[in-house]
Amino acid sequence: MNPYKRKFTLFLFFGLLVTLFQASAENAEIAVPPAPTIPAAAYIVQDFHTGKVLAENNADARLAPASLTKIMTVYVVFKEIGNGHLHLDDLATISEKAWKTSGSRMFIELGAKVKIEDLLKGVIIQSGNDASVALAEHVAGNEATFADMMNQHAARLGMTNSHFKNSDGLPMEGHYTSARDLAILTAALIKEFPDYYRWFSQKEFTYNKITQHNRNQLLSRDESVDGVKTGFTDDAGYCLVASALREDMRLISVVMGAKSPNARANENQTLLNYGFRFFESHRLYEGKKPLNEARIWKGANKTIPLGLAEDIYATIPRRQYKDLKAVITVDKKITAPVEEGAKLGSVKVSLNGEVIVDKDLIALKTVDKGNIFQRLSDSIMMMIKKPDDGK
Repeated sequence: MNPYKRKFTLFLFFGLLVTLFQASAENAEIAVPPAPTIPAAAYIVQDFHTGKVLAENNADARLAPASLTKIMTVYVVFKEIGNGHLHLDDLATISEKAWKTSGSRMFIELGAKVKIEDLLKGVIIQSGNDASVALAEHVAGNEATFADMMNQHAARLGMTNSHFKNSDGLPMEGHYTSARDLAILTAALIKEFPDYYRWFSQKEFTYNKITQHNRNQLLSRDESVDGVKTGFTDDAGYCLVASALREDMRLISVVMGAKSPNARANENQTLLNYGFRFFESHRLYEGKKPLNEARIWKGANKTIPLGLAEDIYATIPRRQYKDLKAVITVDKKITAPVEEGAKLGSVKVSLNGEVIVDKDLIALKTVDKGNIFQRLSDSIMMMIKKPDDGK
């Protein structure tokens, strides 16, 4: 054989091998290694949309939360704004108790009238204990009543290992929460108040000519991190709740009881990197959009649109999206009247035989009873149709 032809043939052969190897590598599933072990009292990392936990340890332990308490303080205030009981430009008069509160401070002055928006930023960015007490007193009259509001919201959100006794997180017997509960709370805050959540990514805030910097070191280290809150007391150790958004996937990580400010940042970064590296999140179906048109009997309409109450997401190991399987089940012989939101079936999504999503299929609109002729005609048709024939 001509040596040049031989070299060309070998070149093509090895080129084909390289191409096949690359294609195989791209299609291969990434093996998910064991979750990292974090040197902290408790930790958790989970997907924002699905709540799927990707790593955890001691996540239900009742621990002193230090200034992570302020996430709930801010949540309660946001709720009051959302229901119209409070406005960002309302003025709160600073009491002696708020003014004298120890620890990290916003440096508000006794008797001053301060806008609610400024107090919120003082809590979120500067971690001001004085601002926390001022907000609590303005909203509820006193801090004890405000703590009752905090506990009511905690119970509603399913924070089963939390009990709050103050708004600032200073040590107090019977004041505790857990890593899992803080992840639940943070997810609710981000979901319900996206416009206000942006304040958690603000790196500094100036009030009374004093500029203070956000203590969340990850805001400067990782551009995908946009919150959330640090905390420290001798009892609690160094704590950090972090959240990061990369492409369309958001993760929430909580580290409690770390040994230093650097450690709490590093350990949260480790958890976030693990989650983003080995998992992916997908929106499978959009909420409030028709997935199916079902036959409805004895109704003013012949069909009824069916869909989901909200978007459906799935968190899965990377490169396993193609293995997802969805089954949509619709109730047989749906009969009017049907109210919007009524459960009329289900959507189940499985991965390798395991159901990972199970949501109700609901009516997307109300269908009233038809007139007497429609009802009579459909009654006859229903007797003719087989029992399992929904069409």
